[in-house]
Amino acid sequence: MRITVATGTRADWGLLSPLARALDKLPGFDVSILATNMHLLQQFGNTLSEIEADGFDIAARVPMPGGDTPADRAVAMGVCLEGSARELARLQPDLLLILGDRYEMLAIASAATMLGIPIAHLHGGELTYGAIDDNIRHAISKLSALHFTSTEKARQRLIAMGEQPSRVINTGAIGVWNFCNFKPMPKAEIEASLNISLDRPTLLATFHPATLDPADPTIRCRAMLEALDSFADRQLIITYPNNDSRSQGIINEIEAYTAANPQRVLTVRSLGLRRYQSILPYVEAVIGNSSSGILEVPSAGIPTVNIGMRQDGRDRAPSVIDCGDSADDIRRAIARALSPEFRDIAAKACNPYYRPDTLTLMVNAITSCDPEALKTKKFHHICTDR
Repeated sequence: MRITVATGTRADWGLLSPLARALDKLPGFDVSILATNMHLLQQFGNTLSEIEADGFDIAARVPMPGGDTPADRAVAMGVCLEGSARELARLQPDLLLILGDRYEMLAIASAATMLGIPIAHLHGGELTYGAIDDNIRHAISKLSALHFTSTEKARQRLIAMGEQPSRVINTGAIGVWNFCNFKPMPKAEIEASLNISLDRPTLLATFHPATLDPADPTIRCRAMLEALDSFADRQLIITYPNNDSRSQGIINEIEAYTAANPQRVLTVRSLGLRRYQSILPYVEAVIGNSSSGILEVPSAGIPTVNIGMRQDGRDRAPSVIDCGDSADDIRRAIARALSPEFRDIAAKACNPYYRPDTLTLMVNAITSCDPEALKTKKFHHICTDR
């Protein structure tokens, strides 16, 4: 079976890489990589190297134009659709593997649909009311024929959307499985790669635009940084946002903040999966509005401060503190996260996205599927009125 894995960011490749490697090791399976968007952009770390470090050649590269407005993103989708159609027609995979809810993935899924290539989709059925990703995720789900959901609630939503129950599998979140099964970098190696000491109390922050929030994300990010000023005894590591619309203002804000606080703030374009996961046991809390704070971080036993509306709708572990967008709200939430009482709660919290057999369930479903049969979808009715 020929399988193409589509990836557009450091984040989705970090999640997909163990699954891609597991499939590629199987006799009779050939895995190719289609890379696009942030992987090809130098300002976001040129993360093609992370794919190659995992032992994969890049079979297809689909460049996308930049720009920081919603119209720019729509134009970029069109370019991605054209390039993906051309590359998928050349690769001719039996199955396309896609994760999540980003706009480039909708373009690739649309191209695959027109070419008659069945899609296996990870993380469908979830809810994120604060971002346009919610709409994109559901659209990709309707273009897909095989579904791997992170929770049973997500599985039931997809069935309610008309997906065949036998093709919707609650596997748990692949990122959580990855975290629980990876070999961490030694502390000294992390410190050398970042040129910092992790003996200092450390916070990790990532802030993305909430694409359905009418407020300027630069102002939202500024409020987070103002709140973090109240914890000046802590070292701060900030990672770049994804290249969603209006992300450049956030980048400018964090770069200026880093320049003004060089003794305690380090900005990193991309930590990469292994370094990100390896550093979590050495940080006191994760701050921001990234999905990783909701999905993976609870399995590290540390608190998450989730800011604003971007992740509204997702299930949460008890280790997640939701707060408003103001500096005062964020400051109070961070103080609570750092308290001994809440750190004890986080250390004992159960992660709703965890399953011990996530990778096995995904591999078994893919290796046992009939790609030809997946090309035909029938709507599953859950009501008696047809």
